[in-house]
Amino acid sequence: MGYTSVMETELLRYELESASFDLFMAYPEEVKPAPAVLVCHAWGGRDAFAESKAQALAELGYVGAAIDLYGVNKRGQDKQTCSALMNELFERPYQFRDRLRVAFELVAGHERVNTDRVGAIGYCMGGLASLLLARLGLPLKAAVSFHGLLKLGEPLDTKPTARMLILHGQDDPMVPPEDISSFAREMQRVDGDWILEVYPHAVHSFTNPSANDPDFGTVYNAEADQRSWASMIRFLKDVV
Repeated sequence: MGYTSVMETELLRYELESASFDLFMAYPEEVKPAPAVLVCHAWGGRDAFAESKAQALAELGYVGAAIDLYGVNKRGQDKQTCSALMNELFERPYQFRDRLRVAFELVAGHERVNTDRVGAIGYCMGGLASLLLARLGLPLKAAVSFHGLLKLGEPLDTKPTARMLILHGQDDPMVPPEDISSFAREMQRVDGDWILEVYPHAVHSFTNPSANDPDFGTVYNAEADQRSWASMIRFLKDVV
């Protein structure tokens, strides 16, 4: 994809389950319609980090769409409130899936998006969300997980059509080796197409420059951040 330095951004609001949600859309300057990539946020809700990734994707020539899985103005402020928001969503798997489906359909159906060329990326909880989008059997080309959780919940009968890339910190305390093994078995069961890329000395949140909590297991790793972003670029170029 080509690079562009100028882009347009907007918030698109919609209603679901008697609640308001919105999409942060970043558009490339020249390509219409363009391939699109959904950005799934971490446990605190859509924030400046997620929106910056949507803009970075627009600079690569994609429509970047930072989705909101919690609802307008629902954001975590600390570990306790972030955890509460995430667990509330995890405890309602049908709601989680419905929110993902609707966000995907809105992005894929947008007039500035090439409907046949849509992918997703995600961070932490959002990494799980991007993989779940693939597991739902939606017409998604690619799903990329950055230090994402791998417990996808109950088995689904649908076969993923998207190719999946998992970018994982070797020392991530929130994704132990048994989670990777369980994920591998599930992918074998559904004939999933996936790649695992592991970065040594990296823990959770290795892409987030503000992550600096070794006791919690979240620390920024510049090398893993750069390598994973480069891997994502190559993967999306090949697949989306």
